[in-house]
Amino acid sequence: MASINRRRALAGSAALAVCAPVLAACGSDGSTAVDSGPSDGSGASDSGETLASAADVPVGGCFVVQDAKVVVTQPTEGDFKAFTAVCTHQGCLVETSTEGDIPCPCHSSKFSLEDGSPVSGPATSALAPVEITVDGDSILRA
Repeated sequence: MASINRRRALAGSAALAVCAPVLAACGSDGSTAVDSGPSDGSGASDSGETLASAADVPVGGCFVVQDAKVVVTQPTEGDFKAFTAVCTHQGCLVETSTEGDIPCPCHSSKFSLEDGSPVSGPATSALAPVEITVDGDSILRA
């Protein structure tokens, strides 16, 4: 049985000190890369906060409110919905679009304008809904 001398113990400790942070950085624990705001996944904390105007949100598309991390959609004219703008795959912010879905630029996931469910992967979980109200031309966080 080999004994551990001082030199071998110090070399092992040094290797552990260098390698552990590097290996931890390479792993993925499913946490998001973007702070998505409150733990309810809503992305914005102020009730009554103005998110957008109705004119900002294209029919058949979506508008991302980056500061609030909320995406507002208008699947059909006058029907507005909102979801967290943080992709459920790896936490990137989704993009504004007129293409009939909510696209994530990082890994090409696409989400439904109607309910935030994934239309194509790699994301497998839906975007969390955000409660909104429409007051005239203003879309407000409920």
